[in-house]
Amino acid sequence: MASAPQSMAGEALRAADLPGRGRALLAAREILEGEVILSESPILLYPSSLASLPSYCSACFRSLPPPPHAPCPSCRSAAFCSPACAAASHPRLICAALSNNLAAAPEAHQEPLLFLLSAYSLQEPSLRALLSLSSAPQGPSPSQQQDAASLHAMVASLAPPHLLPPGFSPDLTAALLSKDRTNSFSIMEPYRPDVPLELRKTRAYAVYHQASLLNHDCLPNACHFDYVDRPGPGNTDIVVRALHGISEGREVCISYFAANWRYADRQRRLLEDYGFRCECDRCQVESKWKFDDDDDDDGGDGDDTMEEEHDKEDAGDGADEGMEQEEGSDDVDDDFPHSFFFVRYLCDREDCYGMLAPLPPLPNGDLSHVFECNACGQLKKEEDADEPDAGESSMVN
Repeated sequence: MASAPQSMAGEALRAADLPGRGRALLAAREILEGEVILSESPILLYPSSLASLPSYCSACFRSLPPPPHAPCPSCRSAAFCSPACAAASHPRLICAALSNNLAAAPEAHQEPLLFLLSAYSLQEPSLRALLSLSSAPQGPSPSQQQDAASLHAMVASLAPPHLLPPGFSPDLTAALLSKDRTNSFSIMEPYRPDVPLELRKTRAYAVYHQASLLNHDCLPNACHFDYVDRPGPGNTDIVVRALHGISEGREVCISYFAANWRYADRQRRLLEDYGFRCECDRCQVESKWKFDDDDDDDGGDGDDTMEEEHDKEDAGDGADEGMEQEEGSDDVDDDFPHSFFFVRYLCDREDCYGMLAPLPPLPNGDLSHVFECNACGQLKKEEDADEPDAGESSMVN
């Protein structure tokens, strides 16, 4: 039985427990296409790697201006883009660990260590909020449990005991790691046409208390944007916009990866990382298709976080590449009734694979009829978004 919905995220969304879906966000009213339905600051923000520290501000993760920078006076390893960010500083346990030879940790352990050091630096209310988030239903595997024990020992060796919170324990470390795997979003380096997709970097990872409730659908009705290099406060906020109108009571969903992934790759990723198989309308259709590479286990594996970004290695494998029509199927539209979604909402810029969402409605309530890509930032008029071969000539100036 579903629990009573909880109002949240302004007036647009409410939280509820859905049978077979877990915690979810539902439309609390009719939502217009392009409407901003959630804008939220992270409860946790941490660098993607130690190698990224010289390139990005350790407080806001904007690109650092040319030297000289304002270094952290304690660890001297982190740098800040402005006096305001220097005053805000960075997680105290990361600072302490950088002074205690964090760079010597094995490279494979550095990302989860950065997460744990940031999480254990949170104030108690934020740490509680992080622990309240959902985890993968199947629980940690034996290898993940072993990794958690090793990482806990590393945190204990890197962080001064007086800085660690009450309750610091192997069980708490394992619980935190389970939240990271299923709730983190990537904050990506902004798109540049001269940088190949596989070389786009993740600047930081962020966890958002409300956005973490957004479930996955392979034909989502919303997508998220981040504007990490924009001026002013809130540059690491997540902004979620509706792709099309959403009726009251309907679940609001995003895609956890590029929408052009093939059925087998999507199912494999969702099962391995999130512990479920998707049975959305699209998957029910595509499960009946035949693929010419069903035995290929190499595709579709990308960034390990919960994100609405394109996969770094295999995003170029289109959703309908390698597909064969089933025998007796003469109507392509019958085989793939969702093709309009890809024409309208998948960016056609080469090597992008982002989602196109309408800009927010105008102040008078009129729809904008202009679409923005959440990966490359391309703007397209609505009539061009519905033309599969419009290409970059349709960009709005």
